[in-house]
Amino acid sequence: MRVLLLSAFVAASAIAAVPSGAHADAMADAKAILEQHKKMPVFDPPGEAFDAKSCMAGKKVLSIPISMTIPFNVELQKAMSTAAKEVGFTYTTWDNQLKTDQWIQGVSQAISQKYDVLDLAGGLNPEWLGPQLTEARSAGLKITTTHLYDVTQKSAPTVDYSSRVDFTEAGKVLAAWAFVQTGGKPNVLIVGSSDVLPSVPFVKAIQDELKALCPECKQKHLDVPVSDWATKIQPGTQSALLADPGINYIIPIYDSMSQFVVPALRITGALGSVGVAGFNGTPFVLDMLREGQVNMDIGESLGWAGYAAIDNIMRMICGKPEVAKLNVPLLIFDKDNVKTAGVPANFNDGYGDAHLEGFRKLWKLK
Repeated sequence: MRVLLLSAFVAASAIAAVPSGAHADAMADAKAILEQHKKMPVFDPPGEAFDAKSCMAGKKVLSIPISMTIPFNVELQKAMSTAAKEVGFTYTTWDNQLKTDQWIQGVSQAISQKYDVLDLAGGLNPEWLGPQLTEARSAGLKITTTHLYDVTQKSAPTVDYSSRVDFTEAGKVLAAWAFVQTGGKPNVLIVGSSDVLPSVPFVKAIQDELKALCPECKQKHLDVPVSDWATKIQPGTQSALLADPGINYIIPIYDSMSQFVVPALRITGALGSVGVAGFNGTPFVLDMLREGQVNMDIGESLGWAGYAAIDNIMRMICGKPEVAKLNVPLLIFDKDNVKTAGVPANFNDGYGDAHLEGFRKLWKLK
């Protein structure tokens, strides 16, 4: 009896010693998170199948990206347009160069041409166009967003449906990667941009997961607005490295930031000894990974994302429930598989094409 009581006491003490929210076996849990995102993506239907062609007959969608000067938006729009053509409805991309008056003109065009849906894509915040979107809704348009909000964020009151991205999951993966790669002793510098709408929950997910995996480990946050990336990321990173030579991993949350992080590592002599990992699967960053300047990049196929965004827009028009998140898998690219993304890399290679067959069946096109 005394042995049983002692065993129970030891077990209870061990459980109590684990902080709330912390991982009991942090290394095993971190590796499990990574394994989920190292496999070739499979298609997981975001909802029930429906007759998209019949439902979308005669419908018109106009999409306003934040700017068509950004390759990300060009690729996303190309995929959304291709998906719309497969179904057979009118899809128009409103070309613009990151100017407010051009966005406003796009909204006016959607109203005057009697479109059914106005989509704000690739980072265009609906709160920047509040009065115009209110007018559009009064005219009978539905408002959607594509690739803007994190899954934890609520849409603006002017928005009917949102194709949210799981930035929170990407944050957990980045934290797990840094933890595993440093042998469970990460000292991390997170480079973020709080002026980008999903950045706050994205950074928080990294911070929270690091604390859960390693409550005593160190982390810092360098916050740089997008407009200052070219002038402030490099000196900010250099200052952080000089102030704390123990930093062993840098997480630029949007992988394009890496082009300013790597020079700081080179100047401080830390290139090769301090790891770098980010999110987006931007081709030039994947090339940097292949060349050994970056260690890991979480990618998302923009071809897949475009089809997923059209799926969500159609579900709104066809009276189906909004999906919880954009149906796009997150895939880890590292030195072992980065060549599958192409040489040079592109936005779509390396992910397979399971989404094409998957969405066609889901929309009852075959």
